[in-house]
This record gives sequence, C-alpha cells and structure tokens, in this order.
Amino acid sequence: MAKQIVCIGDSNTWGYDPRGFGGGRYPAAVRWTARLDSQPEWVIHNLGENGREIPHSAFALRLLGQQLEALAPLDGMCLMLGSNDLLCGAAPAAVAARMEDLLDRLGACGAPLLLIAPPPFCPGTWVTEEQLTHSSARLAGLYRTLAQDKAIAFADAGAWDIPLAFDGVHFTEEGHRRFAEQAQAAFAQAFGA
Repeated sequence: MAKQIVCIGDSNTWGYDPRGFGGGRYPAAVRWTARLDSQPEWVIHNLGENGREIPHSAFALRLLGQQLEALAPLDGMCLMLGSNDLLCGAAPAAVAARMEDLLDRLGACGAPLLLIAPPPFCPGTWVTEEQLTHSSARLAGLYRTLAQDKAIAFADAGAWDIPLAFDGVHFTEEGHRRFAEQAQAAFAQAFGA
C-alpha cells in the first residue's frame, strides 16, 4: 500500500522554474515531488511554497499545523528548508535553531521525519556574495547533528550533485531528475517502501 508522505519545502519543492518571466513552475513531469508521486510506493503531498522560510512565527506554525491536520493521517514527513532563511540574512546557527524548534513541534505528530539539507548555493544572479555560498554549505553539518540528536532520518542533498540554474539557487530540470532519484532511496530508508 502506498505511503502518504508530505514534503514541506520552498520553491525547489514547489517546482519553481527560474527561466520563466515572473517565475513559473516546471511541469509536473519535471518536479521531483511529482516524479516520486508517480512511483507506486508513495503518495506525495507537496507543501512547497516559493519564498518559504522555516516556519517560526505563530501564524506560520498555525498555518502549517492546519495544512498537516487536513492531510492526516500521514506515514512520513520530509523537510527541506533553510535556503530562504539564509537568503533573508539569517546566520546558519539561527537557521538550525529554527529547524530544531520545528522538528520538536512536528515530532509530536508521530509520523517519521526525514530532514534533507538543501544543496549549497553556487555563484549566480541570486548568490553574488561568497559568504552566502559558505553559509549554505554549513547547513548540512548542522542539520546532520540535529537529526542525530533527534534520532530522525537525514540526507545531505549537497552530496547528490544537483545542477542549479543560473541564479545559483534553483534546480534545473536535470536537477529535479537527479534529486528524485536520490530522494527515492532516502524515502525508502526513512519511511520504508
């Protein structure tokens, strides 16, 4: 029986296509979440949102809680967030603290959690400062430690060789394909297939 998995993420989960004027969305056949949803093991609920930071305000947490309640019961939750927090000026340690708080809140739901560290930024039209590239590369180590401390599954998408678009942030079509292939294995390990 297919497992109900929710993917909580930002524009790379939503499927943002940076090539389109005004920012369109890749077709479903391209998006990594839809690729996984096409597999018999999974029913994927895509809660990716453009610009989404790690929910940490009362309003954002309440909204996420309502979204999850509407989808319950779930067999697992995948989180890949933190890039927008960095782009908005948060330090890696502050991003990790926000993620820790969110993991504590989601842990109460009882569904297994998979924390994915987003691929680090590369120089591009959105990433013009070297410090931002370094900050994004630090997230994986911080998230790995969090996952170990919380005894949850972890994957480092920085090790998956994901091609990023000209902006240095968003996945290319090939990036979505590769991400889906690697995420399939991470999901099977975290949630059972």
